Amino acid sequence: MRIESLIIFENDEIVAVSKPSGLLTIPDRHDNELASLSGMLKKKYGHIYTVHRIDRDTSGLVIFAKNEVMHKYLSQLFESRDVEKYYLGLVNGDLPLPEGSVNAGIMEHPVQRGKMVTNAKGRPSLTDYAVEEAFGVYSLVRFRIHTGRTHQIRVHMKHLGHPIAVDELYGTATPVLLSAIKKKFRLGKFTEEERPLLQRLALHAWKLKFTGPDGKVVELEAPLPKDMQAVLQQLRKHKKA
Repeated sequence: MRIESLIIFENDEIVAVSKPSGLLTIPDRHDNELASLSGMLKKKYGHIYTVHRIDRDTSGLVIFAKNEVMHKYLSQLFESRDVEKYYLGLVNGDLPLPEGSVNAGIMEHPVQRGKMVTNAKGRPSLTDYAVEEAFGVYSLVRFRIHTGRTHQIRVHMKHLGHPIAVDELYGTATPVLLSAIKKKFRLGKFTEEERPLLQRLALHAWKLKFTGPDGKVVELEAPLPKDMQAVLQQLRKHKKA
């Protein structure tokens, strides 16, 4: 994987990258630095400054600063919630309302390490959602998060009873299969097992919007990856009339 193929936008101060699902934003204790987005960027630029991160399993937009001044500026914007953060995700089933908000505190699971739960005693967390397209078995939903809690969208969608598709932690690990979408699905003559359309978390960090130091509005978008586009193509094709 070449880092150049992941860069969406860059200037003298920032570089915006579309992170593939499965790649860490920054290395954890057990990983080789080059097996992370920041490590790949450091190899290219020498110095790079991490501003924010997204989950390993989530694909999409991540911004890095190229100098300390921009790093400080962007970090303060994220901290003061002056960055608009939008995601796109496939959720299981049809949501009862076309749009709404989930305002439910999030805290660490009392027993399961690395898992979060909604709880009145948790840290305040707010997610807005709007259904873009409904297909019965799945829905394409646009999210805007006003807070940046760990696994926020995933936890809030579980809270609503419509977890993100292929979310082993908060829903089910069942991949998205054509047989679940196409009514009269048949395996090919020489095919023993169906190949999944999508077997990773169906969540994508889509857009970031903020005001730059020069007062101009910056709006950056990471297009939906091919695997999620392929699922949508099949869902649209086989949508019940």
